[in-house]
Amino acid sequence: MEPLKQGSDALFILLGAVMVLAMHAGFAFLELGTVRKKNQVNALVKILVDFSVSTVAYFFVGYAVAYGTGFLVGAETLAAKNGYELVKFFFLLTFAAAIPAIVSGGIAERARFGPQLAATAVLVGVVYPLFEGVAWNQRLGVQGWIKALTGAEFHDFAGSVVVHAVGGWVGLVAVVLLGARANRYRKDGAMSAHPPSSIPFLALGAWMLTVGWFGFNVMSAQTIDKISGLVAVNSLMAMVGGTLVAAWAGRNDPGFVHNGPLAGLVAVCAGSDVMHPVGALATGAVAGGIFVAMFTLTQNRWKIDDVLGVWPLHGLCGAWGGIACGIFGLGAFGGLGGVNLGAQLVGTLIGVAWAVLAAFVVYGGLKAAVGLRLTPEQEHDGADLSIHRIGATPEREVSW
Repeated sequence: MEPLKQGSDALFILLGAVMVLAMHAGFAFLELGTVRKKNQVNALVKILVDFSVSTVAYFFVGYAVAYGTGFLVGAETLAAKNGYELVKFFFLLTFAAAIPAIVSGGIAERARFGPQLAATAVLVGVVYPLFEGVAWNQRLGVQGWIKALTGAEFHDFAGSVVVHAVGGWVGLVAVVLLGARANRYRKDGAMSAHPPSSIPFLALGAWMLTVGWFGFNVMSAQTIDKISGLVAVNSLMAMVGGTLVAAWAGRNDPGFVHNGPLAGLVAVCAGSDVMHPVGALATGAVAGGIFVAMFTLTQNRWKIDDVLGVWPLHGLCGAWGGIACGIFGLGAFGGLGGVNLGAQLVGTLIGVAWAVLAAFVVYGGLKAAVGLRLTPEQEHDGADLSIHRIGATPEREVSW
């Protein structure tokens, strides 16, 4: 039975990797549908090239930083156990590559291409894996310290904090250092509205992310004997909770409606394996409200030009998810227990602090060294023509 178990585990986690890989297409179409038409090509190209840079950085550096093992050995060694360690790398890579994909949505329409790729290499090669190793592989003794302090380790089953909060807070720093899009906030106090260029593409991206998320969460078990239907149904309940509250609080705005399920899914990642489905519904509902309220505040009152709202969606809903795990995962709320609110608060704060500090170092250094932003002329023309020299749709048919 052991060979069958090994093959099943390899297939199980490979299917999860493919599902999360498909989520990156969701990132691309969500951004494409949100930005103006002159920046649609850039949205597509950024996500694909960022993923490719992430793969190289994580294969040669990041995975070793997080887990202390690399792949520069013979193929015979790598093929052991049906190549399980390789497909595990593939699965965890898709998580790591979500960091630059998240940041991409915040800095859209005015960021230079090369500096963002350099930032991607550092974020995926060093910044993300350091916290990943702390949370998921007992690196640096931090989990032991949290347990001694609070009585339990920090629990983050599928990455509310490790992936989403870290990505969202890195994105906030990048957005602040980059500055708002030209003429977004005018000197007379008025704001230029930039409505989504394509609601259908935005919705397509949201649906691709939502479906892939069931691989993101369920396959975080990593072996087939640990698969849990509780994780799947908790993900479902959080998704619909986020959707319903975002639809209500956002007054049926399609942008809010389609980000609602994503907010709920971000928040439920951490505790999806320990919550009761009713707790997951509540977690997602709160996340939907957080996204609508905080997106509106950041854009309108604080004048932070976070194009896709990656800080409210990933940064804040991810941090809420880390905390919610310590509430709704408790036996008193119908959860499985084994979690602790104090541990969740400490672990979440460590993740947020690390993301902010590292982002200031990475993006601040790049800004000082080479600059982060397109020139005013390039931004006016759009990233599509300025960087890629072609638009998403031709203005007229070419006559051959």
